[in-house]
Amino acid sequence: MTADYDTLIRNAKVLVGDTLADVDVALREGRIAALLPRGAGTAKDIIDATGQHLLPGAIDIHFHIRAPAFPERGTVESETRAAAAGGITTLFEMPLSRPSCSDARQVEIRRAHFAEHAVINFALFGAPGDLSDASLAAMRDAGVVAFKMFTTPSPEGRDDEFYGIAFPDEADQLRALEAAATVGRPIVVHAESAQLLAAGERAVAGRDPADLDTHLLARPDICEAVAVAKLLTMNIRAGARLHIAHVTSALTVAVLRAFKGTSDFSAETCPHYLFRTHDDVKRVGVFGKINPPLRTKADQDVLWEALADGTLTHVTTDHAAFSEAEKRSGAADIVSAPAGSPGSEILVPALLDAVASGRLTLAHAMALLSGNAARRFGLLSKGRIAEGYDADLILVDFAGTTTIHRDTLVTFARDVAQLYEGAQFNVRVLRTIVGGRTVFDGRVVGTPGWGRYVAPGRDVPVAASPVYA
Repeated sequence: MTADYDTLIRNAKVLVGDTLADVDVALREGRIAALLPRGAGTAKDIIDATGQHLLPGAIDIHFHIRAPAFPERGTVESETRAAAAGGITTLFEMPLSRPSCSDARQVEIRRAHFAEHAVINFALFGAPGDLSDASLAAMRDAGVVAFKMFTTPSPEGRDDEFYGIAFPDEADQLRALEAAATVGRPIVVHAESAQLLAAGERAVAGRDPADLDTHLLARPDICEAVAVAKLLTMNIRAGARLHIAHVTSALTVAVLRAFKGTSDFSAETCPHYLFRTHDDVKRVGVFGKINPPLRTKADQDVLWEALADGTLTHVTTDHAAFSEAEKRSGAADIVSAPAGSPGSEILVPALLDAVASGRLTLAHAMALLSGNAARRFGLLSKGRIAEGYDADLILVDFAGTTTIHRDTLVTFARDVAQLYEGAQFNVRVLRTIVGGRTVFDGRVVGTPGWGRYVAPGRDVPVAASPVYA
């Protein structure tokens, strides 16, 4: 007797739209083939998910692996394995590498490298490069999901990594917004004012460079807020699909609210801004150094309010892996120390813990983690459990717990994850499914090369694209 489906996920509570449904989910050829009454259908593989919740896999739109450069910080295989363990089924890789991903040739080189090694799905950012419409159009045609820009200058000695990405000049920023609008791809911006950052560094010149407060004082909230205000003003003319990366402050939230409705823009924050503050940075030292910096409890409270009212519509990792030696080498000069922290195994447990505590609804959390990303960046077959959508799914247990410890983390950067060492979340990711195949079931079982290159606007599903608040 021939089975009806490849896989049946039975007995889970399934998030369908914004409600939990008692249905079984059938998978065939990497897609969701049907939502069935309990016990219906036959399959080659049956997953009994009694007591578990079946959710869309997370789409992390802000991830740094930097491959194929810097293998000492992790590899495509190591970091996509970690993402799988954390419930992420698709990641968007930023264009920072050596050289930067600033033309179509580099897009193809990175695509080939990721395709050989990725355990989960991946999309690639392009850098605006030479700001020519022809170059951006070629990267769009190569499938980039969006473009990425910094409003800050290249860090000293890293011009090759930041070529075509760092645009401290406002005329160049406007041109990048206009070029992205012309070719029809979103543009994501790390927004801090270069001029105010320079002033901040001058202001702390006499302070102890190893003092953790020195970093916060060198990059005050006004740097972020002014840069965001200028970008939003420019975008009234440029008409780009603008996305503001890693919002950290109450002041920036006020700017976003003031510009609501003036152009097509969205914004994100990250778990380290939602669950940690500068006090935690002082506790863990250089391992908590991130740009822009973690701020105060008052800022954190406003970020949660901004999630609640829809000012912030995405939560991302900004995963940045470094070796322990690299991080420790910067302890004597916190302003120039490597900036970033691993987040691949924090994102989903942290946001779902907020569901368990009643701070978010399950539907809202999954919109922040998955559905909004699919809609904003044109991934028409992802971010929802419905017939015809990709079978990128996670099974979680809200009766379980996740404890963050270096000995159990999968990421290569486990030794620099001190911001969350010992943290406990009241949920556990039990299984991660990518393209209908289990890649994590308590241990990573996915194979390098299984992950697929994801490009906007392809593989239109049977059902309409979801719309989330």
